[in-house]
Amino acid sequence: MKFIVLGGSNCQVALIKGLKNRGHEVVLCDYFTNPPGKKYADIKEEISTFDVDGIVEAIKKHNVDGILTAGTDQPVFTGALASEKSNLNFYIASNKAKELTNKKFMKNIFTNHNIPTVDYRYIKRNYSEKDIEGLEFPVVIKPFDSQGQRGVLKIDSMKELEELIDETFSFTEEDEILIEKFYENDEITVSGWVIENKTHILSVTDRVTYDIHPHIGICTSHNFPSKHYDEYGGEIIRLTKDLVKAFKITSGPIYFQMLIGKKGVLVNETAARIGGAFEDVYIKHLTGVDMHTLLINDTLKVKNLLEKENYVNEVSKKLNVVLFFATPGKIIVLDGITKLIKENRIIDGAYNFKVGDEIGKIKNATLRAGHFVVAGKDNAELEKNIQYAFDNMRILDENGKNLLIKSI
Repeated sequence: MKFIVLGGSNCQVALIKGLKNRGHEVVLCDYFTNPPGKKYADIKEEISTFDVDGIVEAIKKHNVDGILTAGTDQPVFTGALASEKSNLNFYIASNKAKELTNKKFMKNIFTNHNIPTVDYRYIKRNYSEKDIEGLEFPVVIKPFDSQGQRGVLKIDSMKELEELIDETFSFTEEDEILIEKFYENDEITVSGWVIENKTHILSVTDRVTYDIHPHIGICTSHNFPSKHYDEYGGEIIRLTKDLVKAFKITSGPIYFQMLIGKKGVLVNETAARIGGAFEDVYIKHLTGVDMHTLLINDTLKVKNLLEKENYVNEVSKKLNVVLFFATPGKIIVLDGITKLIKENRIIDGAYNFKVGDEIGKIKNATLRAGHFVVAGKDNAELEKNIQYAFDNMRILDENGKNLLIKSI
């Protein structure tokens, strides 16, 4: 069979490889000329993952059987729309994809179904103080339809709001943005799959983040299992099922972000996709569940089957997805990850840059230098393996300085 894959970043590489290993043909659509996934795909089309009409033309041109994507928000909506316009099956309807990717639709559903979330408002560029009456600073502003923490800013005063609001609007074509009360929290993510209206929990992780004011929520690692699972696991699972019911999700992947703080567990965001922290890689390693098979089956309307309702309780291993950064500079030497994979010291890993690239200042997740997935039988072994990985990776500049940030 032949599939279009939307996006060729490192988040989609495992999906592309998985399709090729199954004997399928892959048409990669990505507006970058040479993304990491290009070397694994059969055909590369320089089409944006937001370009519905362009994707429809690619469907006609290559006579594909379906569209797939993983690890990214907005292309789910693109894939749903392009599939409907081309009479192809997709795992989720476009109106449902819109609700689960656009923060305005999302927040309205939270409110209408009593899903606990932080206090919020919607504001335009020409907002007045009355528009945010009742919201105390600090607040967070976000575009409705962006991803990778682009335009997500923590604001400490009305003056800062005036100064920074244009940055958030630069990441959206909407005439409003979301403004919400800042909630001091630890963040967790829930990955799962819905099969015939039944929710299956595949993982619950701590999403560890890094803030450089005013930019916040830049993810540096996903840690399994969550340190909050023993205390809040029951509530996390209940909220996950409530969300599935509220959004009327009958099948397909789910990826929910929740916040744990003084007010307990609040829901931050929802998505109907495989997570962007290489969930398709690490969940298979931990549980044996192949998310690519589930995704292909749902896209083609083939019946899926999962044995357990909750896989978290069955796993004793410790695992981290390390999403590392580097200090600014020009890359002259880049090595270490391939050796670590061959030595079985890490499960997966890749750099996001290449020799000759210039690394800029960290502002959002797009400036990550790379990732690696590492496991251990206990926390001590996990920490030892993480340290070994960092000690054997190099991102050198022209002065021989290692730009790799080993911890944040």
